[in-house]
Amino acid sequence: MAKIDSDDEAAIRHDFQAAVNMAPAELERWLATEDSASVGFHAEGESESVGHQSGRRILEIRRKRQADLTAEDHAHMRKVTGYVHRHLAQGGPAENVETSRWRYSLMNWGHDPLK
Repeated sequence: MAKIDSDDEAAIRHDFQAAVNMAPAELERWLATEDSASVGFHAEGESESVGHQSGRRILEIRRKRQADLTAEDHAHMRKVTGYVHRHLAQGGPAENVETSRWRYSLMNWGHDPLK
């Protein structure tokens, strides 16, 4: 993976912090629920959804010191930010947003749209 410069890394971290609005403990509790496991795309042969896997990776990243973040961490942070922005742009359901698959999917990626 190509090395990115420190300005790009800082922008990626800033965007990631803005997109991921769930605290690590809150995300960890959410990922342990049946609702969390019930949503998302499952890659062929995988028992865990892509979003659920991402949520676990987000926890790893959030628990690292900034100096310990790798290029792969920054790439995942960029992926998370892109997913959250695209999903929010699609808009949620008109009713029952609180228990919608749309919200649950976003929460797997660390973003609670009701915050």
